Amino acid sequence: MEIDDFLIYIASEKGLSQNTIEAYGSDVKSMIQFVKNYGVISFQEIKQDHLIDFLSHLQSLKYAESTIRRALISSKVFFKFLKREGLVLEDVTFHLKPLKLWQLIPEVLTQAEVETLLSQCNIETANGARDQAILELLYASGLRVSEACLLNLYDVDDEFVKVMGKGRKERIIPIGKKAIAAIDHYLIHFRGEVRENRHEKLFVTKSGKALSRIMVWKIVKHHAIKAGIRKNISPHTLRHSFATHLLDNGADIRIIQEMLGHASIGTTEKYTHISRTKLQESFEAFHPRS
Repeated sequence: MEIDDFLIYIASEKGLSQNTIEAYGSDVKSMIQFVKNYGVISFQEIKQDHLIDFLSHLQSLKYAESTIRRALISSKVFFKFLKREGLVLEDVTFHLKPLKLWQLIPEVLTQAEVETLLSQCNIETANGARDQAILELLYASGLRVSEACLLNLYDVDDEFVKVMGKGRKERIIPIGKKAIAAIDHYLIHFRGEVRENRHEKLFVTKSGKALSRIMVWKIVKHHAIKAGIRKNISPHTLRHSFATHLLDNGADIRIIQEMLGHASIGTTEKYTHISRTKLQESFEAFHPRS
């Protein structure tokens, strides 16, 4: 039972730190090794009782409460991933004590860092023009990487992008002129012949296949390294930065919720914590009596 795809998933979709990714990977590997004692050889065979026994085993070894809690979180995220990928029919962690999984303050780029990142692509090449269009779109619209990969040619016009989000809920998001210009440049000069197929993907490889979210993750990583950005960058970082910068510049949080496609305003409100953190840092850095 391999978990490499899971590690790539949490790195690309969730934008977690390397330390957290390694910790989650270690937790899941320990859980898998434990359930093998029951003769389990596939993910489909893992039951809720196996996981409860695993957590009880950690408790019997006198692990810290925080470590056991993280092991539960890791397992919940892992089974959510397995179900999403069709590798299991049931999320066996669903009825375990619910925890707020993604309340970590996410990594966010400054506006200067975004500008530096977006200046790295050589738009005179096919890959460079495509990469520029992807980066501009992710930052201009706050799309999830999976949503960007699923975009068809006709989902983008001169003002809006039509997105099929979670739960197959469609939303319309405005995008800026720079993103439109980057997409037009890519389409006109490098996209190749466009067939009259409304379901043809917008972003493709040289062989014409749709880009995967892992490919987009690698694109973002590549250009972040070129830009000299030391933060843990992923496509999700651009989504976080999109929301945070809108909020910092006065956008209404419910408008941001709509554009991000969040079902709950509580999910969007984590960006207010980021702004408060930034406010506190500014106060401590510049106020004479801080």
